[in-house]
Amino acid sequence: MSSHNALLKHVRIAAKESILVATFDIEGNIPGQGAYVVGLLAATPDYSHQRRMGIEFMNGEAVSFFCFSHDGTEENFDLNGVEHSGNTITGHFPLATVLGLPKGHLMTAFSDADGRDYQANVPVEEAL
Repeated sequence: MSSHNALLKHVRIAAKESILVATFDIEGNIPGQGAYVVGLLAATPDYSHQRRMGIEFMNGEAVSFFCFSHDGTEENFDLNGVEHSGNTITGHFPLATVLGLPKGHLMTAFSDADGRDYQANVPVEEAL
């Protein structure tokens, strides 16, 4: 994958009732070949508790929508919670995926391409 394709430009989250709406704006389009993941890393300030929420694409199509907790639990969500059009990807995660994180929590975005870290520590605009 070229470094000029699918770069995260802007990531924002907002709470709407019981849903955490995460919007990922990317430069370019979702790659049409291979695996591509966008997601959020939510953590306590000391990183002792972490959650990774993600949306995985394979050959341009969403195939997995999940939350993985540092304690080893994983939840998979219905792909109906994922929307993507052009250079915008939106995931409608259950708000419970971030409930319990204290004020002062850390939230960053990431992307992976074909199983390798592509971007990390991308700032997230929060409206919780």
